[in-house]
Amino acid sequence: MEIILNSKLTVVGAGSVGSSVAYAALIRGSARHVALYDIATDKVEAEVLDLAHGTPFTGAGDITGGSDISVAAGSHVVVVTAGAKQKPGQTRIELAEVNAGILRDMLPRLQEVAPNAVFVIVTNPCDVLTVIAQQETGLPPERIFASGTVLDTSRLRWRLGQRAGVSTASVHAHIIGEHGDTEFPLWSRATIGTVPILEWETPEHPRFTIEELDEIAVDVRDAAYKVIRGKGATNYAIGLSTARIVEAILGDEHAVMPVSTVLHDFHGIDGVALSVPSIVSASGAVPIRTTAFSERELSLLRQSAEALTAATASLRR
Repeated sequence: MEIILNSKLTVVGAGSVGSSVAYAALIRGSARHVALYDIATDKVEAEVLDLAHGTPFTGAGDITGGSDISVAAGSHVVVVTAGAKQKPGQTRIELAEVNAGILRDMLPRLQEVAPNAVFVIVTNPCDVLTVIAQQETGLPPERIFASGTVLDTSRLRWRLGQRAGVSTASVHAHIIGEHGDTEFPLWSRATIGTVPILEWETPEHPRFTIEELDEIAVDVRDAAYKVIRGKGATNYAIGLSTARIVEAILGDEHAVMPVSTVLHDFHGIDGVALSVPSIVSASGAVPIRTTAFSERELSLLRQSAEALTAATASLRR
């Protein structure tokens, strides 16, 4: 594959998340053409108009959109954010049934107008919905995957960078597993620069303790709930992290990201979508099968798989 020129991104859903994805993609220049699709005509047309008014400040990209699915025609990447919004106190899994119905109705029509697209599922619970979406479309797993724990990983790196007194770009750590309550950090492979996380220290920043890392992991896991309690939704950070995934696809970057694909015989896990370090390129996302885990981490990954397998089974038709 190679870098996609004259690229087109369609964002499905003009709510707070979808509009933030489109906004971030325009500002970052993630795609040459951005389209926004939603069945709510007045809402999507207003969002497109508002975004279009700002394009003189964003470079060469343009924005179109509307409530006719033809706006997605010819897309190289389709980002799906449409669905019911997560309510305060509601888990991502509790959203599954209604959002699965929305995807089953929408995905075949999107495939018709964008048959060669890579699909990125952002709608929650994204892991469960990715299994449903892959079955519904028949696409190979690498071409339909979820944003997964890319945002959770960003939250983790931000916290660790603050605590260690370094740029987040120098923090190499991943959240993996479910994008939700059973996610966990891959501490055994986490470093700051080249220094293992538990060995990092400077005169101003003493070493981390295991207890401190456990607290950080819980804070990262629950961060979305805190934001939702305060403002009703998370949108800016997921918009930026999704735009970054789009760039890795359209730029054929072969970037390593913890996105969520339907796994097959991955350390004994099969048929469930979980976030693991994966290579993201114009072909889609391919899990890195040589990723190493400690015994405890592998146990946690399997627990995450079991939780999502049960949730997904209840939605299969």
